[in-house]
Amino acid sequence: MMEKATRFDLLILGSGSTAFAAALRAAELGKTAAMIERRTLGGTCVNRGCLPSKNLIEAARMVWEAAHPRYNGLKPAKLKFDFGELIAQKQDVVHSYRDKKYQSLIYEEDRLEVFYGQALLIDQHTALMGPQKISGDQILIATGTRPTVPPIEGLDQVPYLTSDLLTSDEAQELRQLPESLVIIGGGYIALELGQMFHRFGTQVTILERSQVILPNYEPEVSEALTSVLRDEGLRLVTGASVERVSQQSEHEIEVIARIGGQEQAFRSQKLLVAAGREPNTDHAGFENVGVQLDARGFVKVNDELQTTVLNIWAAGDVIGHHTGSQQATPVGAHDGVIVAKNALAGAHQKIDHRVIPRTIFTDPQVAVVGMTDIEANGTGIRCWCGTIPLELVPRAGATHQSNGMAKMVINNDTQEVVGVSLVMPNAGEVIHEAAMALRFRAKLEDYIDMIHVYPTMAEALKIAAISYFKDPAKLSCCAE
Repeated sequence: MMEKATRFDLLILGSGSTAFAAALRAAELGKTAAMIERRTLGGTCVNRGCLPSKNLIEAARMVWEAAHPRYNGLKPAKLKFDFGELIAQKQDVVHSYRDKKYQSLIYEEDRLEVFYGQALLIDQHTALMGPQKISGDQILIATGTRPTVPPIEGLDQVPYLTSDLLTSDEAQELRQLPESLVIIGGGYIALELGQMFHRFGTQVTILERSQVILPNYEPEVSEALTSVLRDEGLRLVTGASVERVSQQSEHEIEVIARIGGQEQAFRSQKLLVAAGREPNTDHAGFENVGVQLDARGFVKVNDELQTTVLNIWAAGDVIGHHTGSQQATPVGAHDGVIVAKNALAGAHQKIDHRVIPRTIFTDPQVAVVGMTDIEANGTGIRCWCGTIPLELVPRAGATHQSNGMAKMVINNDTQEVVGVSLVMPNAGEVIHEAAMALRFRAKLEDYIDMIHVYPTMAEALKIAAISYFKDPAKLSCCAE
């Protein structure tokens, strides 16, 4: 016999950043909210993605820089490390953050509840979780995404890793450093993890289907990062279409890829599949209650994040690029608040995804905001693009970190800056100046007239703007 249904003002499928932002705002509005989580409280970012990966990436940077000092007079040093202990401290960081930023909020707020299990929508107000019915006047789909497993011959017969290798408290977690690693895919996850493992001492090969890594970014970004990673010793193979994989021995996997019409074999101890992410929208009954999905399974929403069912909303990674969204933790958190206001307070707030800064945590970092050259031209903007090498930035020369670039995309008719791309140390910090500038539709003169601290990487923005008017190589320091 089924248990009696439990009803809330807002029922949320998922418990990641989008879900928590919505639940907390619901509580602030005096409403009740429940989250249904099928894995671990906190979702991907805190448990398997942003937090653990950046923790280990920073450790790998310290190991690498000790062995490869940038200054004459500093001698290389082999920094000893225990990979198992690094994994253990990574787990401690995840547990601490999850307890402080997620679990403790549930304990403190009596208007919030969490249920664990797989939810199946059986009508427009009710989810079935095992024998239990949980209902909501309003429903938010915030189920996120998972690693895509491409249909590669033999992949179902060999052990392989996904980005879930950084998870805590789950069987997928990698606890031993592999001697060698082949990565299928050349996107941000492949590049971040590939460089990290390489710096820890793993022999890394990255197989990317496109002719360049990061094909949706500015070509100058791809060129700059490719040069850095190859100089560092990573094996980047582009134009590689993976045909099949097989287990050659207990400790060796073979990947066959077609490159330029010829098959080539790559062997490694471990295989990592980093071929993108797909939405968690299957097995939840969305179509059965009228929620429309696109061809890839992402939830369709309008500009208020409402689905095709009036009382059901969706936000976060699960909506893909609908409404111009990006799959990123802060975007989901921002939009979760909007859902709560629209669903529970009738705010009718429309989302604005025009300015979303993004960062890839390689070294140097890649950071972008706004449109690329191609995207801007596609909207009818008559563009001018200025690209400067990082060697023109005084800070880069002073610290021997001149591998990189800065590019601005400018509306040539209005001189408004509509896009910025950076490859440089701390690009993820610098990009926020550009993001704020795009938010307020700043023009070239705004970047130039603003006094920047000298010497900083942020000066790259000013120098790139100056390049519209004159040769920045002929400037004295701090000159305009």
